[in-house]
Amino acid sequence: MSLSVHIRQRLEGFDLEVDFDAPPGLTALFGASGTGKTSVVNAVAGLSRPDRARIAVGDWALCDTGQRLHLPPHKRRLGYIFQEGRLFPHLTVRQNLHYGAWFTRRHGPGEDMARVVEMLGIGALLNRRPGALSGGEKQRVAIGRALLAKPRLILADEPLAALDEARKAEILPYFERLRDEAGIPILYVSHSPAEVARLATTVVALERGRVARMATPGELFSDPGFRPAGPRAIGAVLEARVRLHHDDGLTELDAGGVPLFLPHISEPPGHPIRVRIAAQDVTLSLDAPGRISALNVLSGTVDEVQAGDGPGAVVAMKTPAGRVLARVTRRSVAALDLKPGLACHAIVKTVSIAPGDVGGGA
Repeated sequence: MSLSVHIRQRLEGFDLEVDFDAPPGLTALFGASGTGKTSVVNAVAGLSRPDRARIAVGDWALCDTGQRLHLPPHKRRLGYIFQEGRLFPHLTVRQNLHYGAWFTRRHGPGEDMARVVEMLGIGALLNRRPGALSGGEKQRVAIGRALLAKPRLILADEPLAALDEARKAEILPYFERLRDEAGIPILYVSHSPAEVARLATTVVALERGRVARMATPGELFSDPGFRPAGPRAIGAVLEARVRLHHDDGLTELDAGGVPLFLPHISEPPGHPIRVRIAAQDVTLSLDAPGRISALNVLSGTVDEVQAGDGPGAVVAMKTPAGRVLARVTRRSVAALDLKPGLACHAIVKTVSIAPGDVGGGA
């Protein structure tokens, strides 16, 4: 189901004026703190009342001020995943899950409990109480509780912000499964480029309460002119497939016919993979690299060069694997005479691609 959000609301410090119509899948609200992400989620959830709005999931209208319609939160059939799990501490995991399923009774059969438990890998946790769970385990249970409430829409407000990197790596694959298997639209709030690039079907970038850009992760982060979250947010988002696993602990991907080597990942050959390569991790060479330690070389032509306000610049390249960005100095741009149409080679170290930047393709 598609998601339609049109909001006008006067807030302290700025006016929220947001309009977007997103296709099915996971829609990420992306931007720095204070850009209005949580305000949008609160309006969708019914926790705030906009001055003017129309919010709908498919043909299910949640709010339409023109029709004087404003459903209260408990009638919007939403699943809400917070930064912390917010589980009932006196209930077991099984009882917390049954609490979510309780809300489906009036709407007919909901998600199958066994399927949700298997999807989230929480079978061994069912008899524990939240106090005996790790942060990542709590979030998996919270996802299950939201899913078992038979929602028409899932809201996830910075659900990984309170977790360390190890726990984030544990949770991200479950959000991928939720995106791909649940069939429920997800509105996901984050200021993390790595999370958004890995998970999103569509990105709605907010700046000062307005939509600065709406695009796929690949289109957004590979645009050298996209700077709302700072220059370190940009980089390539490549779609690839697992080709084979090597005995030395590396996995080889096929990215548009180009081999791309990563530290070992568990997906089988043929599995779709999405890889984010940050622009600061890319080195450019005019000559075909010879005996170097870096394994990944993506050859192509310069597509665009954008100089920054300081000593840096961003170079965008067209390659068979996709668009690749490199952050270099303006001195390097001048020394190599980098300009559109010039043949060039992008060099990426295998170990510079972090595990959090590699996920299952949608």
